[in-house]
Amino acid sequence: MSEAAQARYRVGGMDCAACATKIDTAVRRVPGVEDVSVSVTAGTMTVRHDGSSDLKAIEKKVTGLGYSVAPLAGKAPVRESKAVHHHAHHDHDHDEHEHHDHDHDHEGHDHAGHDHSDHGHSHGAEEIEGLHGHDHGPMTGPWWQSKKGRLTILSGLALLVAYVLGHLVPSIAPYAFIVAMLVGLVPIARRAVMAALSGTPFSIEMLMTIAAVGAVIINAGEEAATVVFLFLVGELLEGVAAGKARASIQSLTTLVPKSALLETGGEVKEVPAETLAVGSVILVRPGDRISADGAILSGESAIDEAPVTGESTPVRKGAGETVFAGTVNGDAALRVRVTAAAEDNTIARVVKLVEEAQESKAPTERFIDRFSRYYTPGVVVVAALVAILPPLLMGGSWNEWVYKGLAILLIGCPCALVISTPAAIAASLSAGARRGLLMKGGAVLESLGKVTAVAFDKTGTLTEGKPQVTDIIPYGRTEKDVLSRAAVLEQGSSHPLALAILNRAKADGVPVPPAFEVEALPGKGMTGKVGGETLDLLSPPAARERGALNAEQDEQIAVLNGAGKSVSVLLVNGVAAGLIAMRDEPRDDAKSGLATLKAAGVRTIMLTGDNKRTAAAVAGDLGIDWRGELLPQDKQRIVGELKREGLFVAKVGDGINDAPALAAADVGIAMGGGTDVALETADAAVLHGRVGDVARMIDLSKRTMRNIFQNITIALGLKAVFLVTTIIGITGLWPAILADTGATVLVTMNALRLLRIKT
Repeated sequence: MSEAAQARYRVGGMDCAACATKIDTAVRRVPGVEDVSVSVTAGTMTVRHDGSSDLKAIEKKVTGLGYSVAPLAGKAPVRESKAVHHHAHHDHDHDEHEHHDHDHDHEGHDHAGHDHSDHGHSHGAEEIEGLHGHDHGPMTGPWWQSKKGRLTILSGLALLVAYVLGHLVPSIAPYAFIVAMLVGLVPIARRAVMAALSGTPFSIEMLMTIAAVGAVIINAGEEAATVVFLFLVGELLEGVAAGKARASIQSLTTLVPKSALLETGGEVKEVPAETLAVGSVILVRPGDRISADGAILSGESAIDEAPVTGESTPVRKGAGETVFAGTVNGDAALRVRVTAAAEDNTIARVVKLVEEAQESKAPTERFIDRFSRYYTPGVVVVAALVAILPPLLMGGSWNEWVYKGLAILLIGCPCALVISTPAAIAASLSAGARRGLLMKGGAVLESLGKVTAVAFDKTGTLTEGKPQVTDIIPYGRTEKDVLSRAAVLEQGSSHPLALAILNRAKADGVPVPPAFEVEALPGKGMTGKVGGETLDLLSPPAARERGALNAEQDEQIAVLNGAGKSVSVLLVNGVAAGLIAMRDEPRDDAKSGLATLKAAGVRTIMLTGDNKRTAAAVAGDLGIDWRGELLPQDKQRIVGELKREGLFVAKVGDGINDAPALAAADVGIAMGGGTDVALETADAAVLHGRVGDVARMIDLSKRTMRNIFQNITIALGLKAVFLVTTIIGITGLWPAILADTGATVLVTMNALRLLRIKT
């Protein structure tokens, strides 16, 4: 392990993956640079270096290529691991163990720590030759205000003036078109030289420069000027399309309000949201967006979490519950204690993680990169042979065949091909993130589409992770009487079963009077007095010891236990007054989510450390295969067995304690509500904890791969068509440039369709 420093930059003007690789190639040549990751859609660059690098030299390299660059906050030392990728997972396995002994002195779960390497995505120094270069200016405002837009307008005006002068004074027409061509070509040629000096000799700028100068030499100045103008138009359209993709995820940051109402010194004052410190208390009025991640101190309200989690129904939350920045407070004022600074809130972390994911390359993208490395020089050789061999061997016209060779040179740019994969992947990552589906990079997104089996944890994944009261069986009293007396004894307890009773009492509006002389009975339950009555809430064995249960009641308890439920017996003055059964119930969408996976041909199985009776009951409700009473190594073994059967396995958990099984799986998915673990450890995360979102992730992956195939077909198909039509003399220089920039725009727009997917 070696210590490295990291610098992160915002880069303006990148339109395609070829731009990214040109920057990558140039920056890697700076002494001390160890690794470079560039994301076109995020507009970012991360440089890892040994600390001796001249960061100003890095910035100069980038600006020399025609891009704008600005440092981003967050330089931090990073650990470089020799392990190239794979699962850094912690799975929260809160498998419940049945509590027949209603004793409140329970042992905690053993959450064994597990050391994992970071997801280190290795970006080899693969140089893609034949890359796109542009007039790189910021595209944050209207297109006509950008440097690229102004150059395109100027080139168009120069071409128009040349046509007018050529019509009025035919003798100067050739010179007018040469001047019009130079208006657009000079900036392009300058960047061609910079790219060549930075290690990219076969850039599109160089191809454009050679083609335009060659066209002038063979007296095709008018076409040369037209081609340069069309090239700039195509690049402008490409920049607008790339800006749309970039804005799709960055628009999340606009959800967080700019100001907050801070409570300080007994007063409330408005302050910038970015200045809120952890521990601050803010007031959130009804209808306001919440300005920071936090925990509710007082108040209860329906929170619209759709902007963060995609959850369409507002969630009712009260004191002690977590809220996220950017969500909307519904019907009541809330006091919230801030738990994360602005740069660390849920939305900021999602944006950061998606940007980092877009910097990593999928296997298909890496293959296209390697293919493009040889593709463009190959096309240059073909163009040279087309220009030279027919005149030399068959007596053809030099002008005609040089013209065709120049057209083929322009057709040869691999831009549309190079962007075909990253554009689709970036759009899918953004679309998923906006709907609460977080995937860490193209490799994960690509892998999800191959999944043929999904292994789920039970507690906190298929179930809510906390017991709920399922049955109240009164004896000679009403259900409310039984619930009220049980809740009396549980006041102040934080035990999960106690909380289940208290939550049910609150939901049903049952009164809970104060109790006296309440005490725990170790291994048995609770006892106390209220209103002249002696109350006991006991486990069934403890109730039997007192002779409080008859045969019929024992049979009812056995039936409830057989359904995987924990039972507590309420005694009033020593007589059985009722039974309360509790169980960790399945999530609302668990059954439908599993059904969707099965309908897609994906095998599902539940792996749990819980006892077999409880596991069988939950699995029976959900209609899923199961294995119970498993240790972590057992789950790992079962995942391995599934893989040996030829299945591509995803492991789904809520993110803490199932690391061996997650590491053994092909893809690890964390279930969570925006927690640090859910966001930062697994390959993918379902932020709002819906089982159906696992199926949506897999479907999104499959759609993405289809989109990539379409893009590659468009890119190569158009080039093949124009290559043939150019050789047989049907098309010339300006259609050739359309084959390049037109295909690039088509591919980008096709990829952007993924942003409209309704997951």
